[in-house]
Amino acid sequence: MLRGAIVGLGNVAVHAHLPGWAGRDDVEIVAATDADRARRAELEARLPAARWYDSADDLLARERPDFLDICTPPGTHAALIQGALRRGAHVLCEKPLVASLEELGPVRRLASETGRVLVTVHNWRHAPILRHVDELVQRGEIGRLRRVLWQTLRVEPAGNGGAATWRADPAMAGGGILADHGWHAFYLVQQWTGQPPTGISARLETRRHTGWPVEDTATTRLEFPDATAEVFLTWASPERRNRVELEGTRGTIHVEDDLLLLSPAVPGGRERRWVYRPALSNGSYHPDWFEGVAAEFVAEVTGSAARGANLRVASLCVMLQALARESSRLSGHMLPVGA
Repeated sequence: MLRGAIVGLGNVAVHAHLPGWAGRDDVEIVAATDADRARRAELEARLPAARWYDSADDLLARERPDFLDICTPPGTHAALIQGALRRGAHVLCEKPLVASLEELGPVRRLASETGRVLVTVHNWRHAPILRHVDELVQRGEIGRLRRVLWQTLRVEPAGNGGAATWRADPAMAGGGILADHGWHAFYLVQQWTGQPPTGISARLETRRHTGWPVEDTATTRLEFPDATAEVFLTWASPERRNRVELEGTRGTIHVEDDLLLLSPAVPGGRERRWVYRPALSNGSYHPDWFEGVAAEFVAEVTGSAARGANLRVASLCVMLQALARESSRLSGHMLPVGA
Protein backbone atom coordinates (compact mmCIF):
# COMPACT_ATOMS: atom_id res chain seq x y z
CA MET A 1 0.00 0.00 0.00
CA LEU A 2 1.45 3.37 -1.07
CA ARG A 3 0.81 6.25 1.33
CA GLY A 4 0.17 9.49 -0.50
CA ALA A 5 -0.46 13.10 0.44
CA ILE A 6 -1.99 15.93 -1.57
CA VAL A 7 -0.94 19.57 -1.67
CA GLY A 8 -3.70 21.79 -3.03
CA LEU A 9 -7.40 20.99 -2.67
CA GLY A 10 -8.78 23.01 -5.55
CA ASN A 11 -11.12 21.73 -8.24
CA VAL A 12 -8.67 19.43 -10.03
CA ALA A 13 -7.79 17.69 -6.76
CA VAL A 14 -11.35 17.38 -5.51
CA HIS A 15 -12.97 16.40 -8.80
CA ALA A 16 -10.22 14.29 -10.44
CA HIS A 17 -7.36 13.26 -8.17
CA LEU A 18 -9.30 12.29 -5.04
CA PRO A 19 -11.83 10.12 -6.91
CA GLY A 20 -9.00 8.58 -8.93
CA TRP A 21 -7.00 7.58 -5.87
CA ALA A 22 -10.14 6.35 -4.09
CA GLY A 23 -10.71 3.88 -6.93
CA ARG A 24 -7.41 2.08 -6.26
CA ASP A 25 -6.81 -0.57 -3.60
CA ASP A 26 -3.02 -0.07 -3.56
CA VAL A 27 -2.97 3.63 -2.61
CA GLU A 28 -4.17 5.46 0.48
CA ILE A 29 -4.28 9.26 0.76
CA VAL A 30 -3.29 9.87 4.37
CA ALA A 31 -2.91 13.66 4.51
CA ALA A 32 -3.49 16.93 2.69
CA THR A 33 -2.84 20.64 2.91
CA ASP A 34 -3.90 23.83 1.16
CA ALA A 35 -2.99 27.49 1.52
CA ASP A 36 -6.72 28.15 2.01
CA ARG A 37 -7.50 26.62 5.39
CA ALA A 38 -11.23 26.76 4.65
CA ARG A 39 -10.67 23.77 2.37
CA ARG A 40 -10.07 21.58 5.40
CA ALA A 41 -13.84 21.02 5.45
CA GLU A 42 -13.64 19.60 1.92
CA LEU A 43 -11.02 17.09 3.02
CA GLU A 44 -12.98 16.06 6.10
CA ALA A 45 -16.12 15.55 4.02
CA ARG A 46 -14.41 13.45 1.35
CA LEU A 47 -11.60 11.74 3.26
CA PRO A 48 -12.47 11.82 6.95
CA ALA A 49 -9.55 9.53 7.87
CA ALA A 50 -6.94 11.79 6.21
CA ARG A 51 -5.05 14.27 8.38
CA TRP A 52 -4.96 18.00 7.69
CA TYR A 53 -1.78 20.11 7.92
CA ASP A 54 -1.47 23.87 7.65
CA SER A 55 1.64 23.69 5.43
CA ALA A 56 3.39 21.32 3.05
CA ASP A 57 6.58 21.46 5.14
CA ASP A 58 4.71 20.36 8.25
CA LEU A 59 2.97 17.57 6.33
CA LEU A 60 6.20 16.21 4.86
CA ALA A 61 8.03 16.38 8.16
CA ARG A 62 5.38 14.61 10.20
CA GLU A 63 3.85 12.15 7.75
CA ARG A 64 6.78 11.06 5.56
CA PRO A 65 4.44 9.90 2.73
CA ASP A 66 5.62 7.62 -0.06
CA PHE A 67 4.53 10.24 -2.58
CA LEU A 68 3.28 13.79 -2.84
CA ASP A 69 0.52 14.71 -5.31
CA ILE A 70 0.92 18.41 -6.21
CA CYS A 71 -2.29 20.16 -7.35
CA THR A 72 -1.26 23.79 -6.88
CA PRO A 73 -0.62 26.61 -9.42
CA PRO A 74 2.54 26.16 -11.53
CA GLY A 75 4.45 28.96 -9.85
CA THR A 76 4.60 26.87 -6.67
CA HIS A 77 5.62 23.57 -8.29
CA ALA A 78 9.42 23.79 -8.24
CA ALA A 79 9.71 24.50 -4.50
CA LEU A 80 7.16 21.82 -3.59
CA ILE A 81 8.83 19.23 -5.83
CA GLN A 82 12.23 19.90 -4.29
CA GLY A 83 10.84 19.78 -0.76
CA ALA A 84 9.19 16.41 -1.41
CA LEU A 85 12.21 14.86 -3.14
CA ARG A 86 14.53 15.95 -0.33
CA ARG A 87 12.23 14.19 2.14
CA GLY A 88 12.40 10.99 0.10
CA ALA A 89 8.94 11.19 -1.46
CA HIS A 90 8.09 10.41 -5.06
CA VAL A 91 6.19 13.21 -6.84
CA LEU A 92 3.17 13.40 -9.12
CA CYS A 93 2.68 16.99 -10.28
CA GLU A 94 -0.04 18.72 -12.25
CA LYS A 95 1.07 20.29 -15.53
CA PRO A 96 3.11 22.23 -16.37
CA LEU A 97 5.85 20.52 -14.41
CA VAL A 98 7.56 23.84 -13.63
CA ALA A 99 6.86 27.41 -14.67
CA SER A 100 10.20 28.16 -16.36
CA LEU A 101 13.21 26.57 -18.02
CA GLU A 102 15.43 27.84 -15.17
CA GLU A 103 13.47 25.70 -12.69
CA LEU A 104 13.77 22.51 -14.73
CA GLY A 105 17.43 21.63 -14.19
CA PRO A 106 17.34 21.67 -10.37
CA VAL A 107 14.26 19.42 -10.08
CA ARG A 108 15.63 16.95 -12.64
CA ARG A 109 18.99 16.75 -10.87
CA LEU A 110 17.36 16.26 -7.49
CA ALA A 111 15.11 13.47 -8.80
CA SER A 112 18.19 11.73 -10.17
CA GLU A 113 20.23 12.22 -7.00
CA THR A 114 17.48 10.94 -4.71
CA GLY A 115 16.36 8.11 -6.99
CA ARG A 116 12.76 9.26 -6.69
CA VAL A 117 10.10 9.25 -9.41
CA LEU A 118 9.00 12.63 -10.82
CA VAL A 119 5.94 12.44 -13.08
CA THR A 120 3.74 15.13 -14.64
CA VAL A 121 -0.02 14.66 -15.10
CA HIS A 122 -0.46 14.02 -18.83
CA ASN A 123 -4.13 13.19 -18.55
CA TRP A 124 -5.17 13.93 -22.14
CA ARG A 125 -3.23 10.82 -23.19
CA HIS A 126 -5.95 8.86 -21.42
CA ALA A 127 -9.01 10.45 -23.03
CA PRO A 128 -10.73 7.46 -24.71
CA ILE A 129 -11.07 9.22 -28.07
CA LEU A 130 -7.38 10.20 -28.10
CA ARG A 131 -6.29 6.72 -27.01
CA HIS A 132 -8.17 5.46 -30.07
CA VAL A 133 -6.38 8.02 -32.24
CA ASP A 134 -3.06 6.75 -30.94
CA GLU A 135 -4.04 3.14 -31.67
CA LEU A 136 -4.96 4.05 -35.26
CA VAL A 137 -1.65 5.88 -35.75
CA GLN A 138 0.40 3.04 -34.24
CA ARG A 139 -1.37 0.46 -36.44
CA GLY A 140 -0.43 2.44 -39.52
CA GLU A 141 -4.04 3.14 -40.51
CA ILE A 142 -3.06 6.49 -42.06
CA GLY A 143 0.47 5.51 -43.10
CA ARG A 144 3.32 7.85 -42.19
CA LEU A 145 2.12 10.88 -40.29
CA ARG A 146 2.85 14.08 -42.21
CA ARG A 147 0.80 16.85 -40.60
CA VAL A 148 -1.08 17.51 -37.37
CA LEU A 149 -3.60 20.29 -36.77
CA TRP A 150 -4.66 20.98 -33.18
CA GLN A 151 -7.23 23.54 -32.03
CA THR A 152 -8.32 24.26 -28.48
CA LEU A 153 -11.13 26.82 -28.44
CA ARG A 154 -12.29 28.27 -25.14
CA VAL A 155 -14.35 31.31 -24.15
CA GLU A 156 -12.32 31.83 -20.96
CA PRO A 157 -9.92 29.94 -18.67
CA ALA A 158 -11.17 27.03 -16.59
CA GLY A 159 -12.80 28.13 -13.36
CA ASN A 160 -12.88 31.73 -14.50
CA GLY A 161 -16.57 32.56 -14.08
CA GLY A 162 -16.06 35.94 -15.71
CA ALA A 163 -13.25 37.08 -13.41
CA ALA A 164 -9.49 36.72 -13.50
CA THR A 165 -8.01 33.72 -11.64
CA TRP A 166 -4.44 32.62 -10.90
CA ARG A 167 -4.28 31.57 -14.59
CA ALA A 168 -4.10 35.28 -15.46
CA ASP A 169 -1.18 35.86 -13.08
CA PRO A 170 2.14 35.14 -14.87
CA ALA A 171 3.95 34.57 -11.56
CA MET A 172 1.51 31.80 -10.62
CA ALA A 173 0.64 30.38 -14.04
CA GLY A 174 3.93 30.74 -15.90
CA GLY A 175 1.98 32.26 -18.80
CA GLY A 176 -1.48 32.22 -20.33
CA ILE A 177 -3.14 29.68 -22.57
CA LEU A 178 0.20 28.41 -23.88
CA ALA A 179 1.08 27.18 -20.38
CA ASP A 180 -2.44 25.94 -19.72
CA HIS A 181 -3.33 24.09 -22.93
CA GLY A 182 -0.18 24.14 -25.06
CA TRP A 183 1.37 21.57 -22.73
CA HIS A 184 -1.26 18.97 -23.72
CA ALA A 185 -0.76 19.56 -27.43
CA PHE A 186 3.02 19.33 -27.11
CA TYR A 187 3.15 15.94 -25.40
CA LEU A 188 0.47 14.41 -27.62
CA VAL A 189 2.05 15.57 -30.88
CA GLN A 190 5.38 14.09 -29.74
CA GLN A 191 3.61 10.83 -28.98
CA TRP A 192 1.94 10.63 -32.39
CA THR A 193 4.97 11.59 -34.44
CA GLY A 194 7.29 9.40 -32.37
CA GLN A 195 9.97 12.09 -32.74
CA PRO A 196 11.19 15.17 -30.88
CA PRO A 197 10.64 18.41 -32.82
CA THR A 198 13.53 20.12 -34.57
CA GLY A 199 12.05 23.63 -34.67
CA ILE A 200 9.30 25.80 -33.21
CA SER A 201 7.74 29.17 -33.99
CA ALA A 202 4.95 30.97 -32.17
CA ARG A 203 2.92 34.14 -31.95
CA LEU A 204 1.27 35.00 -28.63
CA GLU A 205 -1.56 37.54 -28.55
CA THR A 206 -4.17 39.09 -26.28
CA ARG A 207 -7.37 39.27 -28.32
CA ARG A 208 -10.15 39.58 -25.74
CA HIS A 209 -8.83 39.69 -22.19
CA THR A 210 -6.80 42.84 -22.75
CA GLY A 211 -6.48 43.69 -19.08
CA TRP A 212 -4.52 40.52 -18.34
CA PRO A 213 -0.70 40.37 -18.43
CA VAL A 214 -0.79 36.94 -20.12
CA GLU A 215 -1.70 35.81 -23.64
CA ASP A 216 -5.21 34.56 -24.36
CA THR A 217 -4.29 33.23 -27.84
CA ALA A 218 -1.29 31.27 -29.14
CA THR A 219 -0.48 30.14 -32.68
CA THR A 220 2.40 27.67 -32.78
CA ARG A 221 4.13 25.63 -35.48
CA LEU A 222 6.33 22.62 -34.72
CA GLU A 223 8.66 21.08 -37.27
CA PHE A 224 9.69 17.42 -37.05
CA PRO A 225 12.07 15.46 -39.31
CA ASP A 226 9.12 13.97 -41.23
CA ALA A 227 6.09 16.04 -40.20
CA THR A 228 4.73 19.40 -39.08
CA ALA A 229 2.21 20.37 -36.40
CA GLU A 230 0.12 23.53 -36.24
CA VAL A 231 -1.32 24.28 -32.81
CA PHE A 232 -3.91 27.02 -32.23
CA LEU A 233 -5.09 27.81 -28.70
CA THR A 234 -7.42 30.55 -27.52
CA TRP A 235 -9.46 31.76 -24.56
CA ALA A 236 -11.11 34.29 -26.91
CA SER A 237 -13.38 32.00 -28.93
CA PRO A 238 -17.17 32.37 -29.21
CA GLU A 239 -17.44 28.59 -28.65
CA ARG A 240 -15.90 25.83 -26.55
CA ARG A 241 -14.57 23.07 -28.80
CA ASN A 242 -11.61 20.84 -29.63
CA ARG A 243 -10.51 19.88 -33.12
CA VAL A 244 -7.68 17.58 -34.16
CA GLU A 245 -6.60 16.40 -37.61
CA LEU A 246 -3.81 13.97 -38.41
CA GLU A 247 -2.89 13.66 -42.08
CA GLY A 248 -0.84 10.69 -43.20
CA THR A 249 0.34 9.17 -46.46
CA ARG A 250 -2.61 6.73 -46.53
CA GLY A 251 -5.43 8.64 -44.89
CA THR A 252 -6.62 11.22 -42.38
CA ILE A 253 -7.97 11.13 -38.84
CA HIS A 254 -10.42 13.85 -37.81
CA VAL A 255 -11.51 14.52 -34.22
CA GLU A 256 -14.37 16.94 -33.73
CA ASP A 257 -14.99 17.01 -29.96
CA ASP A 258 -16.88 13.70 -29.55
CA LEU A 259 -16.63 12.42 -33.14
CA LEU A 260 -13.69 10.43 -34.56
CA LEU A 261 -13.48 9.92 -38.33
CA LEU A 262 -10.96 7.77 -40.19
CA SER A 263 -10.84 8.63 -43.89
CA PRO A 264 -8.55 6.38 -45.97
CA ALA A 265 -6.87 7.96 -48.99
CA VAL A 266 -6.48 4.63 -50.78
CA PRO A 267 -8.90 3.67 -53.59
CA GLY A 268 -11.93 1.82 -52.26
CA GLY A 269 -11.23 2.82 -48.68
CA ARG A 270 -14.27 3.10 -46.43
CA GLU A 271 -14.73 5.96 -43.99
CA ARG A 272 -15.21 4.81 -40.41
CA ARG A 273 -16.59 6.81 -37.52
CA TRP A 274 -16.89 6.48 -33.77
CA VAL A 275 -18.62 8.65 -31.17
CA TYR A 276 -17.12 9.15 -27.70
CA ARG A 277 -19.08 10.89 -24.98
CA PRO A 278 -18.61 13.07 -23.10
CA ALA A 279 -16.87 15.30 -25.63
CA LEU A 280 -13.24 16.39 -25.25
CA SER A 281 -14.32 19.93 -24.39
CA ASN A 282 -16.83 18.80 -21.79
CA GLY A 283 -15.56 19.89 -18.36
CA SER A 284 -12.07 20.69 -17.15
CA TYR A 285 -11.18 18.00 -14.64
CA HIS A 286 -11.89 14.64 -16.36
CA PRO A 287 -11.83 12.25 -13.39
CA ASP A 288 -11.96 9.18 -15.66
CA TRP A 289 -8.77 10.28 -17.44
CA PHE A 290 -6.91 10.45 -14.13
CA GLU A 291 -7.22 6.68 -13.69
CA GLY A 292 -4.63 6.14 -16.41
CA VAL A 293 -2.35 8.81 -14.93
CA ALA A 294 -2.48 7.13 -11.51
CA ALA A 295 -1.76 3.71 -13.03
CA GLU A 296 1.32 4.99 -14.90
CA PHE A 297 2.62 6.78 -11.82
CA VAL A 298 2.22 3.76 -9.56
CA ALA A 299 3.90 1.57 -12.19
CA GLU A 300 6.98 3.83 -12.15
CA VAL A 301 7.07 3.98 -8.35
CA THR A 302 6.79 0.20 -7.94
CA GLY A 303 9.29 -0.52 -10.70
CA SER A 304 6.81 -2.34 -12.92
CA ALA A 305 7.44 0.27 -15.63
CA ALA A 306 10.67 1.91 -16.75
CA ARG A 307 11.34 5.17 -14.98
CA GLY A 308 11.97 8.48 -16.67
CA ALA A 309 9.92 8.39 -19.89
CA ASN A 310 7.34 10.86 -18.58
CA LEU A 311 10.03 13.18 -17.22
CA ARG A 312 11.85 13.23 -20.57
CA VAL A 313 8.67 14.29 -22.38
CA ALA A 314 7.80 16.85 -19.69
CA SER A 315 11.30 18.32 -19.87
CA LEU A 316 10.93 18.83 -23.61
CA CYS A 317 7.54 20.47 -23.04
CA VAL A 318 9.17 22.97 -20.65
CA MET A 319 11.77 23.73 -23.33
CA LEU A 320 9.13 24.11 -26.05
CA GLN A 321 7.12 26.56 -23.95
CA ALA A 322 10.23 28.66 -23.32
CA LEU A 323 11.22 28.61 -27.00
CA ALA A 324 7.67 29.51 -28.08
CA ARG A 325 7.77 32.62 -25.89
CA GLU A 326 11.16 33.59 -27.27
CA SER A 327 9.94 33.03 -30.84
CA SER A 328 6.94 35.27 -30.23
CA ARG A 329 9.26 37.97 -28.86
CA LEU A 330 11.16 37.64 -32.15
CA SER A 331 7.96 38.13 -34.21
CA GLY A 332 7.41 34.41 -34.81
CA HIS A 333 10.93 33.45 -35.88
CA MET A 334 11.48 29.68 -36.24
CA LEU A 335 13.88 28.55 -33.51
CA PRO A 336 15.82 25.28 -33.40
CA VAL A 337 14.95 22.81 -30.66
CA GLY A 338 18.05 21.46 -28.96
CA ALA A 339 18.49 17.93 -27.64
